[in-house]
Amino acid sequence: MTLKLSQDFHDPQIARHLAARITRISRKPVRFMEVCGTHTVSIFRSGIRSLLPETISLLSGPGCPVCVTAQKEIDAFIALAREPETIVATFGDLIRVPGSGSSLQREKAAGADVRIVYSTFDAVALARENPDKRVVFLGVGFETTAPTVAAAIISAHREKLDNFSVVSAHKTVPRALEALTDGEIDIDGFLLPGHVSVIIGLDAYRPFFDAHRVPCVVAGFEPSDLLHSIAMLVDQVEFHRPALENAYTRAVSAAGNPRAMAVMNAVFEVADADWRGIGAITASGLAIREEYAAFDAVKVFDIQLKPVPEPKGCACGEILTGMKTPPQCPLYKTVCSPMAPVGPCMVSSEGTCAAYYRYHGEE
Repeated sequence: MTLKLSQDFHDPQIARHLAARITRISRKPVRFMEVCGTHTVSIFRSGIRSLLPETISLLSGPGCPVCVTAQKEIDAFIALAREPETIVATFGDLIRVPGSGSSLQREKAAGADVRIVYSTFDAVALARENPDKRVVFLGVGFETTAPTVAAAIISAHREKLDNFSVVSAHKTVPRALEALTDGEIDIDGFLLPGHVSVIIGLDAYRPFFDAHRVPCVVAGFEPSDLLHSIAMLVDQVEFHRPALENAYTRAVSAAGNPRAMAVMNAVFEVADADWRGIGAITASGLAIREEYAAFDAVKVFDIQLKPVPEPKGCACGEILTGMKTPPQCPLYKTVCSPMAPVGPCMVSSEGTCAAYYRYHGEE
């Protein structure tokens, strides 16, 4: 079955058919991980778990960009907000993430100039409109948003906006799969992220798949998309045919978006990165190239990233790697809630804890 048209993936009959097929053919106990935070929310909102047989366990992975941002990076963002004559521009879900002793929201309440923007180019506009202030954009995200950040840096370079800079805390997905496969949890298959795959394409996962032969399917976001992808993973496992497949063909191609990748690669170079819950992953980050060093906030502000401990009792790191579910965290729904979050998994709209808090028990 190939889902292409909008009436297909919204058709409840198709969803029922896919759920019945999964139940019919699934025999082996398996653990599949959805890597994307949007998938996590879609799975909960759609009640997908309640449609699956007991043989299938779904684990939520490190697909929330804010959630995998290291604690030391959050502290660096907060330190930037305290810089004089500086405007910190950020996407909204980052503003409430707790640092070691504060948050961007608290700094804003105390008088810091922290502004929520809806695109990187909004931050460029701030620099243009405030020539007497330094504007720094907090670049957090995966390959989905990195090209737009790169394009903004190129635009600022062309305009000679010497008061604009970016902290690149970007991370890349394929190398994270390596770390997850080598981790303490056995993962029998991956639901690969749809938005990221639109940019990098199916072929970007080929080196990982060829090395590990773990079943992989790029998934869309509608209920039938997700059930279709899970059915494909079950087929691969039950019939011993591991493969790298694309169930989101209406948006994802083998090559991805070459123009977006070219812009990203023109500004960024591969670098090591620290992931909350996973640790250092070689060549899994994006650093600003020397040609654009004038727009690298790490150099402009001489940012020193110092290791800091995770919040005491917070299991966010273990949740991001599938080792625990939110109800297994001692802070969940006791001292940690969306109104008073302790860790980033409860803050972001794509965070696993936030999804559990909102939807768990409603399926």
